[in-house]
Amino acid sequence: MIRRGAPALLSAAALVTGGLVFASQSSAFATTHTATHTATPAASSAHTHRLCSEPSKPGYMACQSVVRTDIPSQQSLGRHDTPKGFGPSDLQAAYNLPKDGGKDATVAIVDANDDPNAEKDLAAYRKQYGLPECSTSNGCFKKIDQDGGAKYPAPDAGWAGEISLDVDMVSAACPSCHILLVEAKTANMDDLGAAVNQAVKQGAKYVSNSYGGGEEAADTSADDKYFKHPGVAITVSSGDSGYGVEYPAASQYVTAVGGTSLKKDSSKRGYSESVWGTSAGGEGAGSGCSKYDAKPSWQKDSDCAKRTVADVAAVADPATGLAVYDTYQAKGWNVYGGTSASSPFIAGVYALAGAPGSGDVPASYPYAHADKLNDVTEGSNGSCGNYQCQAGKGYDGPTGLGTPNGAAAFTK
Repeated sequence: MIRRGAPALLSAAALVTGGLVFASQSSAFATTHTATHTATPAASSAHTHRLCSEPSKPGYMACQSVVRTDIPSQQSLGRHDTPKGFGPSDLQAAYNLPKDGGKDATVAIVDANDDPNAEKDLAAYRKQYGLPECSTSNGCFKKIDQDGGAKYPAPDAGWAGEISLDVDMVSAACPSCHILLVEAKTANMDDLGAAVNQAVKQGAKYVSNSYGGGEEAADTSADDKYFKHPGVAITVSSGDSGYGVEYPAASQYVTAVGGTSLKKDSSKRGYSESVWGTSAGGEGAGSGCSKYDAKPSWQKDSDCAKRTVADVAAVADPATGLAVYDTYQAKGWNVYGGTSASSPFIAGVYALAGAPGSGDVPASYPYAHADKLNDVTEGSNGSCGNYQCQAGKGYDGPTGLGTPNGAAAFTK
C-alpha cells in the first residue's frame, strides 16, 4: 500500500537539549485575562522539532508529535519544582473531567517500533502527579507486539517519545484506565493496521493512533481491513502540518482529532481555546475534505461531499503544550505537543464515557451531543476561505464540533 509521509519531518536524533531546571508549572503558560483568543502561530512563540523522521519508503507513516526545543529538558526535578507544561489536573479542569472513572476500561495505544523505557517512564509521570500505579505487576499496563507477543520491534527514539506522550495523555484523561501498548514492527501502514486489529482482538474498546500520511486511493481498502470495528472507539490524530487531510484520520470509521491552543484565563471556565495554527498554514492541526473516503451519514457540512476532517479536538499546540516524561535517548521532562497529544487524550475521554454500543461507530456520538462540547470559534490553520480551515460557530475543520466539556458528548 503506497502512502506519502507527512512533510518536513525531522530526525529525533537532533531533539535532545538539556541542562536547566524547570520553573513551576504555573509559569509555563501565563494566565490571560480575556475569554477569547485569536490563533497564535506556534512558530512565533515556540521553537520545536518533530519527533519522527520523514518516512524514507513508500507506504510508511510518521508520528504526529513535536517537542519544544526552547524549554530545556531535565532528568529530575528539584524539591519544589514541577514540570513545565500542562499536567493532569490542568487538563481535567480545562475539560471538566472527573478525577476517577474509566475503572477497568482498557485504552490501547498503537505506535511503531519499541520504547524500552515505556513502563518505567509512565511510572515516573504518574508518580509525579499522584496518579494510581499503572504497571505490569498490578495488571494495569501491558506491552505487546503486533502479533500479541513479546518480540518487540527495534527501538526508535522518535517513536519512543511518541509512546511517552501517548501513555501520559491517556493517564491524564483517565487515571483509572488500563493501558495496552501495541508496538508495530515498522511504521508501514500494514504493520500499524495489524497492530490496530491486535488491540481490538485483545479486547480494547478504545484505540488511539497518533500517526498519519498523505491520502491515497487505496485508503478505502485499508478502512475495511484495519479500522472497521463496530463497538470500538478509534481515535486518530488529524496531522501537524496545518490545512490538509491525512490518512487514517480521513477514515469514515474513526474519530479524527484536531488540535487547539489552550490558555488559562479569567472566564467562568477558567480556560479558553483557539485553533492550533495560523492562516499562513504549514503548521498546526490538520483538516479539510478527503479526496477518497466516503462521508459518514452523521456528517452534514455542506461544502465537502466526502469525509471532512476533524470531528473533535483537544490541546495540541506545543506553545501551550503538555508535560511528558521520556528517557529513551531523551533527558526526562519535556514539553510536547502535536495532535499526537489530542488523539490519546480523546481516547481516554471515550473511556470515561463508557463502552460504546456493540454495533456503533462511536465517531458519530459527538454529532448527537454537540451542545455538550466547548465550541472553538477563533483561529485558522490555513487560507482555504471557508470552515474547512477557519474556526467559527458550530462545526469547523480544525477543531470539529469542539473540545470535551465532560464526557457526555462521547456516549450514545
